[in-house]
Amino acid sequence: MKVYTKTGDKGSTSLIGGTRVAKNDLRLESYGAVDELNSFLGLLRSKIADETLKNEILSVQNKLFVVGAQLACEISEGESFPDYAHVKEEWITELETSIDHMDAELPKMTRFIVYGEDEISAVCHICRAVCRRSERLIVSVSQTYIVENELLQYVNRLSDFLFVLARYLSPSEKKAEFFRHK
Repeated sequence: MKVYTKTGDKGSTSLIGGTRVAKNDLRLESYGAVDELNSFLGLLRSKIADETLKNEILSVQNKLFVVGAQLACEISEGESFPDYAHVKEEWITELETSIDHMDAELPKMTRFIVYGEDEISAVCHICRAVCRRSERLIVSVSQTYIVENELLQYVNRLSDFLFVLARYLSPSEKKAEFFRHK
């Protein structure tokens, strides 16, 4: 199969199921942002030495394909998403467990964080910011189209996870000067 189909040459593409929409459709914007997040998570994963954390990021990346699939599905009221596009509540719990584990090892936050103290935490914050943009777009989609509440919860919790992960991975986190305040 060729990479190019030429069916999108005039600015439209197909959702799962075949419905043609403009390439700037809000649903495409939302799953495009999720794809961008997934790309940045790949960069983050490539910089992490800890195999457990690498596997956790890889698991998130695989789950984001499900998030994207749901955003690319068009269903009617009363219908269910196909299994491949269903976000599971246990994924939210997994993120919460991980957040709690990392947060237990960190000092209490008392000030804002200036990003970029080190490369790995900076990449985490890029991932977090893209995740938040994805979330905003998904909320907009949910105002017109059907989106599972678990999907919204998952993406919200993922940005929390990425914030805590940035602090957890930063070698500067233990130093008082990491927090900047004027």
